[in-house]
Amino acid sequence: MDRLIYVAATGAKQAMRAMSTVSHNLANVATTGFRADMQAFGSRPVEGEGLPTRVNAVAESEGWNRRAGTLVATGRDLDVAIDGAGWLAVQRPDGSEAYTRAGDLRVTAAGTVENGDGHLVMGKNGPITLPQFQSIFIGDEGSISIVPIGSDPSTQVQVDRLKLVNPPAEELVKGRQGLMQRKSGESAVEDGLVRIVTGRLETSNVNTAESLVQMIQLSRQYELQLKAIKSAEENEQASSALLRLQ
Repeated sequence: MDRLIYVAATGAKQAMRAMSTVSHNLANVATTGFRADMQAFGSRPVEGEGLPTRVNAVAESEGWNRRAGTLVATGRDLDVAIDGAGWLAVQRPDGSEAYTRAGDLRVTAAGTVENGDGHLVMGKNGPITLPQFQSIFIGDEGSISIVPIGSDPSTQVQVDRLKLVNPPAEELVKGRQGLMQRKSGESAVEDGLVRIVTGRLETSNVNTAESLVQMIQLSRQYELQLKAIKSAEENEQASSALLRLQ
């Protein structure tokens, strides 16, 4: 009986863990540039002497969904979206470099450029800082040009360039706050072939209908595991009753 209870209990625990991943994806269905987490169930034998008959049910991460989100028009000059493959480089609070598809940019009072999550956007030589300007333009290759205050509107000065990269997907892992980073921890080299479109943002790639179906399936799996545990308890009680009659 203990074998059945063990397998069912671990299965129920992992179903709840998988449910939290799906819930996290659904919570970010409206997050700009979000990449959904992926997972799958597997079985692993319990290691240790005397436990060759025990198997753990495990919900294992399969990385992140590489499918691109939908580009939606915003009409805002500082909104940018990656056109095709590639990433926008940003700086983590600890100073390390990370990558995102969230291009909802804004300029702070100090002149620094950050995205909607508050991460500093990287340029040629580190985080971008802009002088005061009356208008700004971002080219499809990431160049940032401004019209300085007091200058003629036709006078544009290029001040920096967004760092756009495109490392192989297998080199990237998803870290905290949904940011990507290289497994090696090294910064990616700028890729001049990456292009952006302005006035648009990329939506999350979470499929709401698919995620809801996953939640229903996981709920049913959890219920089946609880029923298995209850069946094991009932069988144990019946066995005990038969032994008392002897």
